[in-house]
Amino acid sequence: HSAGFGVTGSTLSLPQGASPAQPGAAAPGSPQAWRQHEGPRRVKRAWVIPPISVSENHKRIPHLLVQIKSDKQQPGGVIYSIKGPGVDEEPLGIFSIDKFSGKVFLNAMLDREENDRFRLKAFALDLGGVTLEDPTDLEIIVVDQNDNRPLFRQDVFTGRVVEGAEPGICVMTVDATDADDPDTDNAALRYSILDQGAAGMFSINATTGEICTARPGLDREVTMGVYNLTVQAADMSGDGLTTTAMAVIYLEDINDNPPEFTKEEFSMEVEEQAAGVDVGKVFVHDKDLAGSPNWLAKFTILEGDPEGAFAIRTDPYTNDGVLSVAKVGTGQPGGRAGGPVARLTHGPSRQPLDHEVRDRFELTVSVQNERPLEPTAPASPRALATVRVRVQDVNEAPVFRENPRRVSVLEGAPPGTPVTTYTASDPDVRQLQTLTYALLYDPADWLQLDPHAGIVRTKRELLDPSAFLQGGWYIALLLARDDAEPPLSATGTLSIEILEVNDHAPLLQSPAGVVCGRPGRGGSLLLGATDDDRPPHGAPFHFQLSPQHPQLTRNWSITRFNVTHAVLAVLAELPEGPHSLPLLLRDSGTPPRERQQLLNVSVCRCGRDGTCEDGVLAAATAGAGITLGALMVILGSILLLLVLAGLGAARVRGRRRALRKGLLQRSGDDMRDNILNYDEQGGGEEDQDAYDINQLRHPELFSPRAKPPVRRDAPLSSPTPLAPRKLPGSPSDIEDFINEGLEAADSDPSVPPYDTALIYDYEGSGSVASPLSSIVSSLTDEDQDYDYLSEWGPRFRRLADLYGH
Repeated sequence: HSAGFGVTGSTLSLPQGASPAQPGAAAPGSPQAWRQHEGPRRVKRAWVIPPISVSENHKRIPHLLVQIKSDKQQPGGVIYSIKGPGVDEEPLGIFSIDKFSGKVFLNAMLDREENDRFRLKAFALDLGGVTLEDPTDLEIIVVDQNDNRPLFRQDVFTGRVVEGAEPGICVMTVDATDADDPDTDNAALRYSILDQGAAGMFSINATTGEICTARPGLDREVTMGVYNLTVQAADMSGDGLTTTAMAVIYLEDINDNPPEFTKEEFSMEVEEQAAGVDVGKVFVHDKDLAGSPNWLAKFTILEGDPEGAFAIRTDPYTNDGVLSVAKVGTGQPGGRAGGPVARLTHGPSRQPLDHEVRDRFELTVSVQNERPLEPTAPASPRALATVRVRVQDVNEAPVFRENPRRVSVLEGAPPGTPVTTYTASDPDVRQLQTLTYALLYDPADWLQLDPHAGIVRTKRELLDPSAFLQGGWYIALLLARDDAEPPLSATGTLSIEILEVNDHAPLLQSPAGVVCGRPGRGGSLLLGATDDDRPPHGAPFHFQLSPQHPQLTRNWSITRFNVTHAVLAVLAELPEGPHSLPLLLRDSGTPPRERQQLLNVSVCRCGRDGTCEDGVLAAATAGAGITLGALMVILGSILLLLVLAGLGAARVRGRRRALRKGLLQRSGDDMRDNILNYDEQGGGEEDQDAYDINQLRHPELFSPRAKPPVRRDAPLSSPTPLAPRKLPGSPSDIEDFINEGLEAADSDPSVPPYDTALIYDYEGSGSVASPLSSIVSSLTDEDQDYDYLSEWGPRFRRLADLYGH
């Protein structure tokens, strides 16, 4: 070897020619000394030390790995050190070195899966701390051992494959991992199937772990629907450590089995007249997966029900067929009700089940899957079953074959007139039953009914118009009841048309009118008529002057205006005044009815424009439809009533004036110009003798239990007024209300004198006079003018002197 770090066996020697230590160098063995020495010059290494291998899990520790030495100095003159992971970096304390001999030791067990190699730096310093050699790399490689078992990525692997799959169809892949060195056999895995049952339907690729079908014959219904495989992974190419997992393979169902009836015949019963009810079930079995479309059955009624009396649907929970009675009036298949419904029926409607018509049915029903069979499924004929249904006889309600029954009766038909015979029939022809009838609805009480024969007659005259008629029709309801137990009934509607009879003649709408007395100048009048009869016994109307008075045709003419009106025209100049024209009115009924009616026509003086000059009087007379004499009688009566009402009002007013005059006369003697002592709150000076002021000065003497004092000026026979008095009904009666209160106060011996202010609980409506209070009129007394008080009489003259200016 040339000079430098040397190795003999397991010993490394430092080469010759190293630079001597410089003055002022760093402390011996420190990296700083190495960097200071490296600055001035770079020493070329002699060689690279090869990596040192050591097995993981080495149990003999401490274990000598290698010895390094420098031959530049004498033994004992060199200090050795190492640095790096496992020494002074994490993980700490794994490696150490004898600083004098340079021996490197392993101090702990190694785990390759945690650290597969360690890269260290080796240093050689003299005793003075001067670097003898450049640091060199020391790499320690941890040799792998097979100390880790393979691990599957999951405990259970799941796959699916359709039943009947051919061999070689791959289902799933299982995979495992090994923590050992992948470059060694310690991590070389091999897969195998340890257990899959006796069939051996699947195989596994030993290298990739892919599981595929190995044999034909996967049938979910014959063998099994789920396969549980135990798979194994082993390292060392199958000869090392092992681990296991489960592989679950589900066979996906296909429609390879048609449904089949559990038996060939089924028997059921149903009551007649039933509709929309379930009769019974037909049971089927399907080997395919329950609840899947491959399992769901579809039923069809092929024969035995041409009227479409039955329907069949699938129960979605049991997959059985539910036979039911179709709803009355529907001839087409019903909608889905928890499953498909099929019925080979055609027609607009059907009748309910009737025991008397047909008491049993024999139906041929087929079943098949909703989804078609797979082509690989074995061919088989459609499953058929016979369903026998017996219709039970029950009591049925009577039936009105004609409902409603429409008949006609002439208007005004007398009581007892036959209307119709309205009877019902009993469908229970095999049961002897008796029907009875009753009127259920007869709003006008016009009809009478034979309870046994069902004969309807009029009870009273049928009149039109009537509030009980609807467009000329009278509606009644009849009840038919059998005598079964329990009895059943039916309702029939009887519609009676009241045929119109021409029993009314036309009538003038207005029996009076006004015309101008000159022909061609407004001398015409429009006449109208009405008729209580309905068409065709009404309009058109025919108007004509009475044939009994042919002389009228010289002065008057009537021409048709429309079907209900005609025009009366003046043919010659006529004198002013009322004229009575007898007219003959005839309708167009069969036979026609006519009426002779008097028309009052007022002829007036014609103006220039063809209107009446005295139009007001004429219009009033014509509008009233009466003669002038009758009008005068009415006016006179009205005038008499007005006179009587005026006399009554004058009499009431006179009584009120007399009452007020009497009140003033009684109080005339008390009008004094005295100044009263107001702090005593009693009556005036004149009233000192009439009223005992002690009542106010000593109120304790007049407790509620004590008898109220009596005024000395009160009459002995004065009754005590009743209280409370009734309030006036309107503001106009306030005057009477106040006068009555005043009179009651003057006559009451238990109250202060009549001139004491009284408090009334009713003041009537607002007054047009201004308020007297200075509170609402102004803020100070100086704003008031009290001179007007002197005009109110002697009682207010003193107030005017006190407050006036």
